[in-house]
Amino acid sequence: MSFIFEYLKHPRRIGAIAPSGKCLSRKMMQPIDFTSAEVIVEYGPGTGSFTNHLVAEKNPDTSLILIEQNEHFCRQLNNKYGDMENVHIIHGYAEDVETYLDEYGFEHADYIISGLPFTSLPEEVSDRILTATISAMGDAGRFITFQYSLVKRHFFEQYFNITNYLREFRNLPPAYVLVMKSRGE
Repeated sequence: MSFIFEYLKHPRRIGAIAPSGKCLSRKMMQPIDFTSAEVIVEYGPGTGSFTNHLVAEKNPDTSLILIEQNEHFCRQLNNKYGDMENVHIIHGYAEDVETYLDEYGFEHADYIISGLPFTSLPEEVSDRILTATISAMGDAGRFITFQYSLVKRHFFEQYFNITNYLREFRNLPPAYVLVMKSRGE
């Protein structure tokens, strides 16, 4: 119910009336090489649908940085994951990802996972987030996000090379997982 309440308060920032399902969460994890990842960042973890899988699958020494702008969700994340080693919960903005990486002593993230609703975000906000993401993932990192349609595909292609589309029909609504890398790679 808290997810629905937060959606009603901030529909452009939350983007959905319910958290992502388990099938979509597992699909978002498929492109991640958990054996080699040193730093994983998650934008907009909300109530932790993807975070649950990231925490369960990551190596103990892999750092997980969760960036959530919603104060209510940030408190929930702190209650669930705040005592875990190498899990850093930040009440802040995805566009500041480089600052957060630097604060924890990292040059880049190996993977950046996003649950942000790019379709409903203002274009200038999306631009700031994706520009910061390019720098934060360096040459070899991967950006993984999901969308309910491919309407923003060309927008993402202005920033990244899309290397794969994964479709998850067992989500309501069905979703596309987009896997992207730096255009310079």
